[in-house]
Amino acid sequence: MQYKCTTFVTIHYERGINEKTDQSLNVKFNNQMTKKFYMPLVALAVLALCSCSSKMGALSPDYFTCTPQVLEAVGGQVPVTINGKFPAKYFKKNATVEVTPVLKWNGGEAKSSPAYFQGEKVEGNNQAISYKMGGNYTMKANFGYVPDMAKSELYLSFNAKSKNKQIAIPDVKVADGVISTSELVNNTLSSSNLALGKDKFERITNDTLNDQIMFLIQQANIRANQMKAAKNFNKTVAAYSKDANKKVANVEVSSYASPDGGVKLNTNLSKKREANTTNLISKQLKKSKLATDVDSKYTAQDWEGFKELVSKSNIQDKDLILRVLSMYQDPAQRESEIRNISTVFEKLAKEVLPKLRRSRLSLNYQNIGKSDEEINSLANDDPSKLNVEELLYAATLTKDNAKKEQIYTTATKQYPNDYRAYNNLGNLAYEAGDVDKAESYFKQAASLNEAPEVDNNMGLVALIKGNKTEAENYLSKATAAPESNEALGNLYIAQGQYDKAVNAFGDTKTNSAALAQILAKDYNKAKTTLSSVERPDAYTDYLMAVLGARTDNESMVTESLKSAISKNSSLAKKAANDLEFAKYFSNSTFTSIVK
Repeated sequence: MQYKCTTFVTIHYERGINEKTDQSLNVKFNNQMTKKFYMPLVALAVLALCSCSSKMGALSPDYFTCTPQVLEAVGGQVPVTINGKFPAKYFKKNATVEVTPVLKWNGGEAKSSPAYFQGEKVEGNNQAISYKMGGNYTMKANFGYVPDMAKSELYLSFNAKSKNKQIAIPDVKVADGVISTSELVNNTLSSSNLALGKDKFERITNDTLNDQIMFLIQQANIRANQMKAAKNFNKTVAAYSKDANKKVANVEVSSYASPDGGVKLNTNLSKKREANTTNLISKQLKKSKLATDVDSKYTAQDWEGFKELVSKSNIQDKDLILRVLSMYQDPAQRESEIRNISTVFEKLAKEVLPKLRRSRLSLNYQNIGKSDEEINSLANDDPSKLNVEELLYAATLTKDNAKKEQIYTTATKQYPNDYRAYNNLGNLAYEAGDVDKAESYFKQAASLNEAPEVDNNMGLVALIKGNKTEAENYLSKATAAPESNEALGNLYIAQGQYDKAVNAFGDTKTNSAALAQILAKDYNKAKTTLSSVERPDAYTDYLMAVLGARTDNESMVTESLKSAISKNSSLAKKAANDLEFAKYFSNSTFTSIVK
């Protein structure tokens, strides 16, 4: 490391025949030459020594290894571990050296944090390097990724001093970079599935209409004043049977006795009430020529009905009564304990028990909603005749985004307090590439209802705008949205957590899912995913080309790149500098595709 420079000056002259003359001449000559040459020679020697002592010499790239050998962007950063070596007899004992990793590209550079080293005679806390033995070291560097880094080189820059004198050490190139495939998530995000504010439209819904016939205590006969309820029920069954928008399923008769009076008595009583009621209803349906099934059952002691009525009442000590019901399961013991609460039993006998002596009449039927044709026609001509569920459903009947937008806009006017139409307008804007407009709609939706699907979509907007922290906050509240796992997968890619991204995507067939699988080196699964993308675009093809490069499939590389560039010409320039294709940079077919 320390170079010794010595300057030798030898003066030769031809001696004469006369030795004395020669000696005399020699003395004169030496005196003259000493005066003539001494001072310049001293200056030259000093200069040589000084210039040699200020150099430590260039370091060979062979002294350095980098992991990875070709730098790669991970989670928006470019990390690298550098293992270096100062060779033996290189590092001056009084020297200090600052080593700075510098990533350089055309028109710019980025510096990482430096590492510091010192010679054996330097007092300090930095890693000491032996002059005689040299020394190894490891340093980590990290650079915030910018797109220009795709074609760059990593250098080590040295700032060395010895006794306050600068020592020149040339920069050393140690790696190439940067593979930026992970940054494609910013492009694949645009084709992600957003969370839809779904309609609750059901064309066929099950419903029940109830009426009841009341009985006196310990009686099962149907009184004249209760016949009216039976007749009205029969008329309803007849009307629903003729209604095109309704379909009668069946009629149910459920008869009950109140819990007082004992199990045996109440069993016979409720059974008779069921038989009498069923017979009456069946005769009336037959008279009206209605072929409707009548199903019947009875309940000896209606403890459930009793509990419900007590809990809704204002009866004193009702909590005590309910506690008795929870403590005892035997009907006789329940009745006994409740009768013992003498202060309230009289009120129970007047206000609660009579309501339990009944036969319930139930008409089970289906509501038949509007057909797709009706809904589609009304959405175009008279949307005011559609409820909000039908209107939102109408948007699902078309693939024309312009028509969807028209329907959702109408929904925001007719039902301004429903967040779903605003959310879905945001989805359309996002898919069209207008992220700012999408965000505006999502914010309107959130002002009405902070629903999980809105949080999911706001998370994707934050992610596509590069705000990973905000995206994570939104997505943490979106777990109830069915699409939240896919959104999380995109976040995990952006964070550099590729295995977690693959798990989050599951069997999702999107560009982002395939990107995660490529980054996690699950190439077989990635190929299956890319082949199954529902609406493949230029980035689907580009990812297939990357997959081809990583699996040494030249035809996959060239054919996929041709397709990608035909759909998006800007990808030609990207591919020409993409280190994923470094082995093809001299391939004539490749160069003709990306030129």
